[in-house]
Amino acid sequence: MKFIKVLDILFISETFNKIFELLKKGGLMVVPSGPGLATIGKDIRYTLAVQNADFDIADSSYMVLLLKIIKRVKIDKFSGYDFLKHFFNEKISKNDLFLIDPNEGQSKLNNDYLNKIGIPIEKSYQYVAPMYGDYKIVDTLLLNRLNTLREKPKYIMINLGSGVQEPLGYYLKQNLNFLPGIICTGAAISFFTGAQANISPTINRLGFGWLWRCLITPTVFIPRYLRAFSLFFLIIKTEVEVSE
Repeated sequence: MKFIKVLDILFISETFNKIFELLKKGGLMVVPSGPGLATIGKDIRYTLAVQNADFDIADSSYMVLLLKIIKRVKIDKFSGYDFLKHFFNEKISKNDLFLIDPNEGQSKLNNDYLNKIGIPIEKSYQYVAPMYGDYKIVDTLLLNRLNTLREKPKYIMINLGSGVQEPLGYYLKQNLNFLPGIICTGAAISFFTGAQANISPTINRLGFGWLWRCLITPTVFIPRYLRAFSLFFLIIKTEVEVSE
């Protein structure tokens, strides 16, 4: 398998099948955004989480472009949207998947969508996350819920925002009494449920998902993506390791 280490973050550059084979063995998979990567070294909680994940997938078109131009390193872009599109086609049985959602409304939308496409989700396998503070994430209620489930889920999907989902995933990885695949794809499920306007396959393939988000919700996404600009300087300074 091909791995590329950037900013001390281990990215996998492979097909879905190979990514999924790794995830089935258990571990933390994160999907860092460009704005998130720009905070490496500044947001310590986030930095520790993404650098200690078992592997990351390259969702950021900006990072992929910078690596190609500045470091002459090619990494395959694989977005959270791409991952879920394939993941939802896998055979996922009852109690295989546990969802962590941002609010009751999103929880219902996610439940309805997954049950509709043949992925059964019981309410006991969904959890609405509280508002976490700015410091180390500790959620003993969630941890106890997961650790005491009679049938342990194979996968935990965290549908929270960037900067929160990664530290929460790292917390679970460190404290669970079993080893599931922990998926940090954030709001990507919203493109499937209709909570966000769906990205066309062409836009996603061309790496213009960021532009689509800016056009649909400019007040939210334009400032967020402008903050990603400083990633340019981080990529210039970082060492890149490629292994196969």
